[in-house]
Amino acid sequence: MGDRDEMLTQAGERVYERLEPDEALLASGYQGPRDRARVTELMHGLVDRVAAFPTGFLALLELRLEATRRPESREVLTRRIRADVDTNINYHQKSGLPGDATTVVLLYLALNWLILEALTLPDLFSAEHRRDLVTTLVDRLLPDGPGSQ
Repeated sequence: MGDRDEMLTQAGERVYERLEPDEALLASGYQGPRDRARVTELMHGLVDRVAAFPTGFLALLELRLEATRRPESREVLTRRIRADVDTNINYHQKSGLPGDATTVVLLYLALNWLILEALTLPDLFSAEHRRDLVTTLVDRLLPDGPGSQ
């Protein structure tokens, strides 16, 4: 049992490493206008990037399900995902993009489920419909105008 717990813990760390953006992608987020259109563009890129690694995203889902039964796995995933959310909030705030910490969390929650739908039930929403949903989500979460908070 201990070996399985250790394997799941390591898998949780490794999957997250593979889902993280590279330095060039992170640097590109600081370029361009600081408006809702830029956030929309970045969110489309995020959805496309994460959905392009379906085995990793689905493995993370399986690890989350396993974590409901294994406290050690839950602890690792909670710590790792909390760090990811905090990193995204800090990045967003440092970048000067519109929106606050709650905006980032709402985008995180909604886009994760949209990616899950795309990977597990790909015919539920067409690719075009998913893109429209991302755009609408950002439009509804962020005030209109550059630099709006």
